[in-house]
Amino acid sequence: MYAYNLRKIVAIMGLAALPGCANSPEQIDDVCAVFGQNAGFVNNWQSSAKDAEARYGVPVPVLMATIRKESGFQSNARPPRTYYLGIIPGKRASSAYGYPQALDGTWAQYKAETGNFGARRSNFEDAVDFVGWYHARTVATYGVPASDTYNLYLAYYSGWGGYKNGSWRSNASVQKTARDTAKMAAAYDAQLRACGS
Repeated sequence: MYAYNLRKIVAIMGLAALPGCANSPEQIDDVCAVFGQNAGFVNNWQSSAKDAEARYGVPVPVLMATIRKESGFQSNARPPRTYYLGIIPGKRASSAYGYPQALDGTWAQYKAETGNFGARRSNFEDAVDFVGWYHARTVATYGVPASDTYNLYLAYYSGWGGYKNGSWRSNASVQKTARDTAKMAAAYDAQLRACGS
């Protein structure tokens, strides 16, 4: 009897988790839809994003716009490979991986500083926590306001060293991407207000 009830509970929990299993939402420009497509009992993206906001003080729209721009909410996103002679796969441009496109070294630093040693870049809860941690470090180190998506993204993309030395100033493409990310954060903020999230 006990074993049967336990199996039934596990089966119900498994079914409840199914909506949250989606790795890549279809409507990535609508944050309410993104959250709606990933609202499982076990894997609830909105709860994870709100937890990161509460922990680090970085608004949910900023967190979500950063992940949207970095990976398009693809759990296994990686930079493209170079190919030799058009067919032989070579190395990737960097070790960036997962939802946050975090580099190996920065990911290791995050795990060491937060104690989240089991964190995975392909897990949304860990990824959004990482983005919150990274942006909070930028806020604390460089005095960037937590709602300044433009500068937070510049530091995220360029790295703290690159942000400090201003390498992004001569990179029009990075500046445009940061502007686009800021616009996305503003759109996400308006969407969240409209859908009551």
